[in-house]
Amino acid sequence: MSVPFRVGVMQLTMEPLDDIVEHAHVMDRLGFDTMWLAEAYPWWRKHSMEARSATALSPVLARETDRLALGWGIISPYTRHPIQVAMEARVTQEAAGPGRFYLGLGASKIFMREIGVGERMPNRPLTAVREAVEIVRAMLAGNAVDFEGDQFTARVGPLAADATAPERQVPIYIAGTGPKMQQLAGEVADGLLTASITTPDFVRYSRQNLVEAAGAVGRSADDIDIGCTLVASIDEDPIKGRDGAREIAGMYLANKVQNIRGSADVLLQMAGLTFEEITPVAEAMERGGRLAAKEAVTDEVLEKCQPIAGTPAECIARIEQYRAAGCTHIMLELWGDNRLEQLELFGEQVLPHVKD
Repeated sequence: MSVPFRVGVMQLTMEPLDDIVEHAHVMDRLGFDTMWLAEAYPWWRKHSMEARSATALSPVLARETDRLALGWGIISPYTRHPIQVAMEARVTQEAAGPGRFYLGLGASKIFMREIGVGERMPNRPLTAVREAVEIVRAMLAGNAVDFEGDQFTARVGPLAADATAPERQVPIYIAGTGPKMQQLAGEVADGLLTASITTPDFVRYSRQNLVEAAGAVGRSADDIDIGCTLVASIDEDPIKGRDGAREIAGMYLANKVQNIRGSADVLLQMAGLTFEEITPVAEAMERGGRLAAKEAVTDEVLEKCQPIAGTPAECIARIEQYRAAGCTHIMLELWGDNRLEQLELFGEQVLPHVKD
């Protein structure tokens, strides 16, 4: 068995609800496979964007769409106990129906920092995610849970036979950039999620980690979805088509310098980016916000990020590069002006050429 090739959007949840719902309507109509909800951090508040809950948004969007699948991309067990994760997953599972919900978990270093993990509590993100997967899976299966772990305790009785709840399981994805978290995905998850600034070389690196870990426990890596978050924008004009990708790349690179240094360095290494190159982007973001950061992203830095950006033909060619590298699930971090028009253009002129 191998997973199908899918194309979706990584939706930043820092935007107003009405805008997110409108984006979902358009994606649903145009045939995008998925809409992943990237839970924004309170850090964005100083840049005029509000943090919103992915778990609160997902059932709303599920009810507003017919075929589009929703994914949490990602939530952290440090912000919600795994029992609560399962409870919130149940709501989206019921709202969406069969095959329309993917549950993404990750430690989220920036959230860990904001809530004091490592200062007032142990810092064992790999263990926390492993334990969360075990508890959430058991809860959603209706099993009794009597778990005493290093990071979490969970005691819940079995679901009664006459209880009203979906019987189907929810695919669980793990977000990881370092080898240990990626290997955990290979051992226990249905999919791996990668972060912004993923490049084809990083996809190959990730797949190798999955192959080794999955093989060690008797699994096939071909059954594990590799979801890649990729900075993106599109326009008939090639220069305008790269504008939004330049902006979202600047936002992520600034975030990398200011908040998550040390947790995703392999992403930069695979892209050939150095901290000397991206520090001016972070400094510009601090001085003047995301538009200033965009201006600090040089053509050379943007090309190293290997965005899905430019004209429709350029976007098609780049998607094929990622697919050849082993990516099975494109997650466009689509940004820039006129995003509804960008979605229309992408849906009409790119999707028909890249979907199976």
